[in-house]
Amino acid sequence: MPVARRQVLATAAVAPFAATMFGVTPASGQQATGYRVGRGVADVTGPAAENGMMGYSMPQQQTAGIHLRTLARAFVVDDGANRVVFVTAELGALFQSVHQAVLRRLAETYGGLYTEQNVLLNATHTHAACGGDSHYAAYDLATLGFQEQVFNVVVDGITEAIGKAHDDLRPGALSLGRAELTDASVNRSRSAFDLNPAEDTRHFPQAIDPAVTVLRFSQGGRDVGAITWFATHGTSMTNENHLISSDNKGYAAFAWEHLDAGFVACFAQTNAGDMSPNLDLEPGSGPTDDEFDNTRIIGERQFRAARSAFDSARESMSGPVDAALCYVDLSEVTVDGRFTPDGETHRTCTAAIGMSMLAGSTEDGPGIPIGEGIRNPLLDWLGGADVPIPPELADEQAPKPVAVPFGAMLPHPWCPQVLPLQLMRIGELYLVAGPAEFTIVAGLRIRRSVAAELGVPLENVLIQGYANAYSQYVTTPEEYDSQQYEGASTLFGRYTLPAYQQEFTRLAAAMRAGERVPLGPVPPDMSGTLPNFQPGVVFDAPPPGRAFGDVLAEPASGYHRGERVAVEFVTGHPKNDLRRGGTYAEVQRLVDGRWVPVADDRDWSTQYHWKRSGVESSTATITWDVPAEVPTGRYRIVHNGDWKAAASGEITPFTGRSRDFRVA
Repeated sequence: MPVARRQVLATAAVAPFAATMFGVTPASGQQATGYRVGRGVADVTGPAAENGMMGYSMPQQQTAGIHLRTLARAFVVDDGANRVVFVTAELGALFQSVHQAVLRRLAETYGGLYTEQNVLLNATHTHAACGGDSHYAAYDLATLGFQEQVFNVVVDGITEAIGKAHDDLRPGALSLGRAELTDASVNRSRSAFDLNPAEDTRHFPQAIDPAVTVLRFSQGGRDVGAITWFATHGTSMTNENHLISSDNKGYAAFAWEHLDAGFVACFAQTNAGDMSPNLDLEPGSGPTDDEFDNTRIIGERQFRAARSAFDSARESMSGPVDAALCYVDLSEVTVDGRFTPDGETHRTCTAAIGMSMLAGSTEDGPGIPIGEGIRNPLLDWLGGADVPIPPELADEQAPKPVAVPFGAMLPHPWCPQVLPLQLMRIGELYLVAGPAEFTIVAGLRIRRSVAAELGVPLENVLIQGYANAYSQYVTTPEEYDSQQYEGASTLFGRYTLPAYQQEFTRLAAAMRAGERVPLGPVPPDMSGTLPNFQPGVVFDAPPPGRAFGDVLAEPASGYHRGERVAVEFVTGHPKNDLRRGGTYAEVQRLVDGRWVPVADDRDWSTQYHWKRSGVESSTATITWDVPAEVPTGRYRIVHNGDWKAAASGEITPFTGRSRDFRVA
């Protein structure tokens, strides 16, 4: 077998529906008489300055402004007998810490109405959102520890989105549409994909998953929302970017919602483990060499495919809603031979990463810098990553050359091993919700197993990745053997996928039979296990002779459509107030003597750049690319900020305004 390219690089880099703690499912064949549906949106944007990003795991990639605020979109569906909640948040990952906290919040407000059984939380996997909200060390190394600000804003935002969807419940209808999209993804691990049996590879003749599935929501005959599933990574923005961005799926959502006020457009992931948006197989490459253009183009293609699928969704669904969740210790699953390639019984093992994981995906970005001579205070506090590899673990993880035994680290494992597995039904659609990144063939095998158990068409079963927790990748055993980046990041050994197939089939059998599903071992609450070594805000001070909000660089007197306006302000640190649900940047137009907002930092046309100037001073530069469709007239740029006093620590808001300018 040829040595994998990324392998060479790596070596060189050296509470439930009832108090019984069981999920209750309706009797088999029970039909809904009608739906009530609701949807809601809320802000989950973290600190816009000096916070590590989640995805590329590069400590030097810290936030320095906002390109697109990150949002959580929630949908509630009630069939009169059961209710389910679906949330997609524009985050790098949906960590178990957040899942646990959101469920606690929901219990405080709604009692037993929304529980771990019927609430599905997932992430778009943008690599340009804030990190630091996990309680596990592996996912907080790049953020220099646990970032409570990030954790709180994510939990607050997701909870708020669910609350809005709950309050929005109205009689409605659902329908399902499909399309194909072949120019928004490429297989970044083709040599591993090709090792799969022909019966698998034939299903994907272009080595990509082109399926676009849309769930269409209406209330009272009016379209109010859609969930779109398509597999491509959130890596159009590179690891050189320092602006918070929801990446290509965020642009797709923005484009749809921008055209239809009040519409909620959710773009969710599925089995995107080996699907890259970088079509030329290099970071920031294809269709262009500009990461912003790539984000827009890949997002636009998803939006247009989604609209096509949406328009095809005409027949109303009538099936019930249902959900079941259980926890499984993925480090010790005995897998029956009917799910393994050789037909023999095998076991999973303690979580570990391989050498190729440290090199990263060369198509999307480098891996986590462990043991590369880069000083990391959190890693020092943890005692480093250079620990002996237990001989038995090396054998169990073979052919993976183990780099770091995440599950065996002391005093706490660096990653979760007791993980949530969930199956959710919405009418004729079944979502297999897993806490990982599944390759397209890994996803296919799970979908086949679940569809066969349920007796439903394969196309009606989707993988919902990045759901309810995060535990890196899941490859097929054949892909695992090649030890590309994805295989090296498959934590629980060669039989991780067969374990998922077995356990999801068990969930499907219980749902089909209308039986209760034992909850399994409850994962530990790891709150308080990690410190934070990221420096905070001491105080803010303006330059001599200046005040907060002063304009340092005014706009020109006039602009044409398509030109860029730029204004620089004296500002304070964004961590003083995250302005969740608000904005640091506004574009205003003079209309009948009043200044009316026309864009803010949730818009594609604006960028908010923050820069430190000395120890206590900082500047904010707000840019606006004048859209082709804006009316002519008088405009101005407004900056909202907050500064922290040195003596008292009091935080005071301020507003700065540019002079007005004409768009002609």
